[in-house]
Amino acid sequence: MEQDGQVCARKADRGRARPGCPVGRAADGSWQVHDFAVARALLRGPGTVQAGLGIETVEKLPPRVRRPVLYRDGPEHREHRRQTARYFTPRRVDEHYREPMVRIAEEQLAALRSAGEAPLSDLAFGLAVGVVSEVVGLRYGRPGIRRRLERFFPREFGEPGLTSVRGLYWLVRQNTNWLRIHLADVRPAIRAHRRREHDDLISHLIAEGCSDVEILGECLTFAAAGMVTTREFVCLAAWHLFSDAELLDRYRSADEAGRLAVLRELLRLEPVIGRLRRRATEPVELPCPGGPVTVRPGEHVVVHLDDANSDPKAVGDDPLLVRPERAEVVGAGLSFGDGPHRCPGAHIALLETDVFLSRLFALDGVRMSGAPHVTFQEAIGGYEIRDLTVALPRTGRD
Repeated sequence: MEQDGQVCARKADRGRARPGCPVGRAADGSWQVHDFAVARALLRGPGTVQAGLGIETVEKLPPRVRRPVLYRDGPEHREHRRQTARYFTPRRVDEHYREPMVRIAEEQLAALRSAGEAPLSDLAFGLAVGVVSEVVGLRYGRPGIRRRLERFFPREFGEPGLTSVRGLYWLVRQNTNWLRIHLADVRPAIRAHRRREHDDLISHLIAEGCSDVEILGECLTFAAAGMVTTREFVCLAAWHLFSDAELLDRYRSADEAGRLAVLRELLRLEPVIGRLRRRATEPVELPCPGGPVTVRPGEHVVVHLDDANSDPKAVGDDPLLVRPERAEVVGAGLSFGDGPHRCPGAHIALLETDVFLSRLFALDGVRMSGAPHVTFQEAIGGYEIRDLTVALPRTGRD
């Protein structure tokens, strides 16, 4: 594939940004940021709060209900992140979550060996659901959590409301899905944690005095952030490895640090979430070659992570190609965000992906069967990889 004369290794290509000023204005009046340095400064700096990601719906909740951490800003948000940071440190991830990751990955691969082939998105979702359940504390629910979460995060979304039949349908549907997950998964976990304290997120939320509804909101936020996005990245990374023999050889022969470098570079090239939105609460100045521009209070800024991550000034030459050695300097770029809202589960996502893929590609004769299909969630620029089936030779089946 080529873009503007450059060879491009992207599988889920969102298209190139228009050339010229790295900060522009869209038809809807929002500011568009494509430059790495500008994007990082905006995400790290003051003067903006979260926008998008369903925040408009969350803002309609009664004032007495505490918003999930994803939708909070300021001192309250910083204090919550400080208190929960211990659950996501690299040491904690290695010491507490590695063993469950291995066990859950082996369970998914056992299903593959038994069937001979399986949709990779199903295996990856089983992995992500299991790992996040361990981290959050959702270990006590009824069977079927995967099915309940798939209903909650469908391939196509509607806009809940009372002004149309479709909006009313989505309002009823999502409220029903909230109730299912609460009754089958979150309420049993809360009861178990109240009987005996655990060293996990739900116990922390109970100790803070959160209500059942508030804990449900946090659990669903982590489900979206940790389950759905990891599923897509596992599929995307596997697609690259199946398609590039040299990269696969490098991945297979590397130690864990080397494999993680490959994964960070793939995530830099193809961030799962392609767009982050912020709303200005005070005047924010953004640099531009023609002179700085000022974002006024109330205006929105859209950060194009895929463009920022391919800015050669920040990531070096050939930014649209896979160069794992650059991960030592730039890591995954801005794929996990930056600043106060940087994804806390970055270490978890990368390690569970490697635990699974390193074992998948150790299977004799494993191959990709079927052409993957890419769709996008327009609101967040997020990709979904479907129809990627992995298969084993008949002699490799149990």
